[in-house]
Amino acid sequence: MALTGIQIFKLLPKTNCKECGVPTCLAFAMNLASGKAELDACPYVSDDARAQLAEASAPPIRPVVVGKGVRKATSGGETVQYRHEKTFYSPTLLAAMVPSDLATDALAAKLKCWNALQYERVGLNLRPELVALKDVNGDAAAFGAAAKQIAETSEFNVILMTESPDVMKAGIAGAGFKRPLMYAATAANADAMGELAMATDLPLAVKADSVEALVALSDKLTAMGLKDLVLDPGSREPKQSKADMIAIRRAALKNANRSIGFPTITFPCEMASNLDTETMVAAMHIAKYGGIVVLSDFAGESLFPLLLERLNIFTDPQRPMTVTEGIYPIGNPTEDSPVLVTTNFALTYFIVSGEIEGSRVPSWLLIKDSEGLSVLTAWAAGKFSGDDVGMFVKKSGIADKVKHQNLIIPGYAASIVGDMEEELPGWNVIVGPREAAHLPGFLKEKYA
Repeated sequence: MALTGIQIFKLLPKTNCKECGVPTCLAFAMNLASGKAELDACPYVSDDARAQLAEASAPPIRPVVVGKGVRKATSGGETVQYRHEKTFYSPTLLAAMVPSDLATDALAAKLKCWNALQYERVGLNLRPELVALKDVNGDAAAFGAAAKQIAETSEFNVILMTESPDVMKAGIAGAGFKRPLMYAATAANADAMGELAMATDLPLAVKADSVEALVALSDKLTAMGLKDLVLDPGSREPKQSKADMIAIRRAALKNANRSIGFPTITFPCEMASNLDTETMVAAMHIAKYGGIVVLSDFAGESLFPLLLERLNIFTDPQRPMTVTEGIYPIGNPTEDSPVLVTTNFALTYFIVSGEIEGSRVPSWLLIKDSEGLSVLTAWAAGKFSGDDVGMFVKKSGIADKVKHQNLIIPGYAASIVGDMEEELPGWNVIVGPREAAHLPGFLKEKYA
């Protein structure tokens, strides 16, 4: 049975050296208990304690780092079967496939097009992470050259897809500096691929014909000393693939089966005949429980909804999404532009700012910290009261940016006008619309 955080803490050296990356041994013990840290991160733990902590120190699903650079990402590391139990930690990584015989110019054009697929949402830059290079003809030189081109000329990290150890060596020679994922070790080549992964310290995908067959392959590779594995049960029919993903997750979390306690990789590109159907299968795997999802192509109309789904599922449900308190200029405002104020709930900010931008009336938008609550909820909780908002306006520095003293507040907060005017003598507090959708008409009527 896994140890509790306090039980683990009693076995640690209690030096609070911070070399593990957290400030105290107690915090490190709690991370160990929840599967978010590994015992190897502590340089001073004794051999006796290490033996006792072996079970508690290993996450039920091992986190595996894929890639290097700005798109380096972690797959795995999950601790719960269902998001509402706590949260999911490592967002599903999205990849698109290219064949190894694709011409250099065509590959360059594709990478350029894919790299432009980036979307701003609630203050985050959403984009895919990986390119899966598939060996189609056994040409090691062409495979290595394509891997090198992807690694050196784009921000994408790489999945090297071949079952030939010689072709894989060529791919690693071209892209090894980006820590590519090797795909894949099978029953036929496990020894060679395992030795190559050990020599290069790269993550290795394991492919079998079923979940049961994965266990033997995984045990064989971990016995060789490999730790960073990614699992492919080989299912290429959507219903069976979903069942396999659930079975792997459940066995790792509920049954503590270390043999398949690794992230997974799925291939919607091999389960459908068109990108639309691929997208639906990919959406299923983001929810249930693909660590890496490989598509045949990236296209905005399919990628954007997948990125939004991923954002929603892998956002901690216990923490509201917020934006930073401060002044946000919209549309190059001047000293005569209107000033509006609202809360720092991310959805509120992006809806309000979008409507202001749509009005084409340059404005100053003040965002007050309300602990991530919407306007009405924040007002009811005392986080958006008149004196607090007034004090924030004073300290924000907006008075130095405008020559007027007019401030527009949300219609749902109309009751705070009196308290605000007491806190802001000389200011004219204007009650705006209740709904953000009415802001464009309101601004155009008064300021256009």
